Amino acid sequence: MIKKIMVFLFWFAIWCCLSYPLSRSDIIIGIFACIFVAYMTIDLSAHVREKGEEKKRSLPDYLIRAAWLLYYIPVFLWECLKANIDVASRVLNPELPIRPGTVAVKVSLKSDIGLTFLANSITLTPGTTTIDVDKEKGILYVHWIYVKDGYGEGGKTLPVVDKFENILKKVFE
Repeated sequence: MIKKIMVFLFWFAIWCCLSYPLSRSDIIIGIFACIFVAYMTIDLSAHVREKGEEKKRSLPDYLIRAAWLLYYIPVFLWECLKANIDVASRVLNPELPIRPGTVAVKVSLKSDIGLTFLANSITLTPGTTTIDVDKEKGILYVHWIYVKDGYGEGGKTLPVVDKFENILKKVFE
């Protein structure tokens, strides 16, 4: 129960910082919103398997993971902005090359929720779409608007995938 309260207080503190100066309605809405967010995020990484056994996470671990998740949001938004500009410039300037194709990207995320989060983040980034996930091989198949030479299985990976995956490992693994 104390973990749930601490996670709620963490999210509520963030709400208060983002809503400053606070009014009574901000506080009331914030309480309900943060109860919902705490309820939804408390079990994101509640257990991790180690050598066939489940290990419960500690409160500081939850807070560190929540902080990494908060860090992920601006990184994701920045990558989306850059991708939007790239795709828009290709649409507005027909002389810019388009070389669409599918790239097999090796990933090391093991958890279902981590892979889902990564695949959805890639799909939400303009110019890329995750079309398949092979969990057993640890491969995402990504359709890319401009496939560069040397990318894919056995080669380099997409830069955006590396950025996303490195942060998501700290959240979900």
